[in-house]
Amino acid sequence: MRSYDDDTLPLQPPIRLPDAATLASAVRAAPLSHELKALLDRDDERRGGHEDGHEDGVGDDARVLEAWARLCRARLAADQRLLLELIRMFLSREPVAGRVPRTLTDLGLVRQAEPYTLSWLGLWVARLIIAETAGQEIPVMGTLAGADAATLLHGLRSYPEAERSEELAGWLDGRDRERAAAEIAGALAGVSPLSRAVGVELLSSGLGEEGRRALGGLLEEPRLGAVVAARTGREERRPSPDEIAWVLVDMAAALLEFGGGEAGEVIESIAMGMDAEEQAGTIAILAFGDHPWTGRVLRVIIDHHPDERVTAAARKALRRLHGLADARG
Repeated sequence: MRSYDDDTLPLQPPIRLPDAATLASAVRAAPLSHELKALLDRDDERRGGHEDGHEDGVGDDARVLEAWARLCRARLAADQRLLLELIRMFLSREPVAGRVPRTLTDLGLVRQAEPYTLSWLGLWVARLIIAETAGQEIPVMGTLAGADAATLLHGLRSYPEAERSEELAGWLDGRDRERAAAEIAGALAGVSPLSRAVGVELLSSGLGEEGRRALGGLLEEPRLGAVVAARTGREERRPSPDEIAWVLVDMAAALLEFGGGEAGEVIESIAMGMDAEEQAGTIAILAFGDHPWTGRVLRVIIDHHPDERVTAAARKALRRLHGLADARG
């Protein structure tokens, strides 16, 4: 996971894409498709001759898409204006009025009717480029059905409520609900903070009584049970003193993991309505929670908290965290 940065790209909602055959057909229909045969011919020369599926000069679907992705990368890398426009259209997900760069339409990335929107091919290429440049794998609707629970929770982190319900329904199809709930519950301890928050939400409200039973079975687990209780309002399960720091960091880290520089929300989640002096006292114990995101949460507090007493406590806690890490070897 990337470290905190104000410019970190927030997690992006899922996209819908057709199958490879439909995407490859869009490549073959693009205005610049005449360059496809030359691309595939050069590939064949490097590989020592023609390959099966390329006798007609257009190649099989996988080869067509791989070649087109290389062409798009090269054209966009040569003109940052094109790259920025493609990414801007992808992030906004809104139609664009007025002119768009012709190269984007020639590559088949933008639909040729005003207002302009990204085509399926444009969504596909933008997703590839964002994964390569920002390290974020943007989910595609319907692709999590065969995943294990940890992969499902990781993928669902950026899903809006309606899409999350749709993807969960696809994942549950053919699965026994009680076993599915148990699988999600069993994954919670080992996933990221935001994935864990998603899993708790699914079990508490998306999987009926089976989910709630599985969630209740976690309450006595060290650390994880305290997080579950805090997120579901189970006041009968109070955190032990050594769990408080872990719970605070885990809940703040879930906000941090989403990205987008929401430092205020991270600080507010730690503050919990306390005054600065009380916050400083609470922050002093964070280093002892042994949560893997503790350092990142403390750095946000150091960089963005408005009260010097609190930032001083965070700096001290960060030094203590480093010291404890060195002592553990």
